[in-house]
Amino acid sequence: MLPRFSSHLRVVYWCVGLLCLAGCTDPYLPDIIKTPPSYLVVDGSINPQGISSIKLSRTYAIASATAPPAETKATAYIEDDAGTRLLLVEGSSKGTYASAALTLNPARKYRLHLNTLAGKEYVSDFVPVKITPPIDALTWRAAPDGVNIYVNAHDDTKSTQYYRWETEETWEITPPYQPTHEYVKPLLIYIRTPFPRLCWGFERPSSVFISKTTALTQDVVADFRVKALASNSERLYTRYSILARQHALTKEEYAYWELLRKNTESIGTLFDPQPAQLTGNVHCVSNPAEPVLGFVGAHSTTEKRLFIARAELPNARDLLSGYEQCLPPDTVRLPPKGVFPPPKPAEVLEAMFGSPAYLPITIEQDNSGQYVLAKPRDCVDCRTRGSAVKPSFW
Repeated sequence: MLPRFSSHLRVVYWCVGLLCLAGCTDPYLPDIIKTPPSYLVVDGSINPQGISSIKLSRTYAIASATAPPAETKATAYIEDDAGTRLLLVEGSSKGTYASAALTLNPARKYRLHLNTLAGKEYVSDFVPVKITPPIDALTWRAAPDGVNIYVNAHDDTKSTQYYRWETEETWEITPPYQPTHEYVKPLLIYIRTPFPRLCWGFERPSSVFISKTTALTQDVVADFRVKALASNSERLYTRYSILARQHALTKEEYAYWELLRKNTESIGTLFDPQPAQLTGNVHCVSNPAEPVLGFVGAHSTTEKRLFIARAELPNARDLLSGYEQCLPPDTVRLPPKGVFPPPKPAEVLEAMFGSPAYLPITIEQDNSGQYVLAKPRDCVDCRTRGSAVKPSFW
């Protein structure tokens, strides 16, 4: 599985915005944020025991609603301090460059070498190989205010000392309705393609999780919290899973992530630390004065997955489904045939369900005639909140 990049990228772009805002107290967007310089962002690492994958993109306006512009058609390769080169190939995901599965020599140092389509050359600093120890345990404990998830790790050789974790969350989504009818102008008919009964939500949090053991007599990380869920979190409503990926960092890479964490998480008032200049280990050879964002380390990755089922939780009755605002369903009353003046039943159906944003659920009847139970699509189709494709690990 290739590494994911969204968390790092969101943090980097937010940090760029914060650097531009430093010292400002009024809520406005200066021209430098509206049209920021286009700096290269390098996100990823060299994996000495697997597939190395690097995402290249450009900085963009903090207020932009579009995805960051990808740096495509670059030439990228891994280079060791003896001059050996290993090519990275751009795949179907624009701006993402991946190697074959590698087994690198831990006695060598490695760096990333890039040449962009615009003719600029970039290199990262040579870094030593770090082999990441396994995650000892990924555990959870219920607390009065929710559920806390912890990671535990150690290295008997004391060669790790600097740790970073990424997480991926997945949870089951159960919609409250299973429609029996759909609108096909001008009629309600029995549904041809049923809506999914289950979906799965997914998130890669952008928080920076790092820890160091340099002040300890042993290289042990005990109960480092990587997630806190509210006691009524809808993610716990049926079944929840979290995957933790562990990275062993060098001292320099840890310092980079620590600065990134401070810049993005510790700024809230005038009395908090102001943003510091974020510099990584990637440099533009063509123009040494040009800033480049990113730190390319060389380390393997280990991971562990945890599941939490509703039945395991002491406060299961307090959990929210996320669909509370969807209950009860709306009632759309259809006028009896022959009633004058209009509207006619077909006109009522078109007015209510002519837009795909509002969906019928089923047709009912009482002494007053027929009526339709209905609700907005977000209450009926769980694909608005996740994917109907069942994860392979579920």
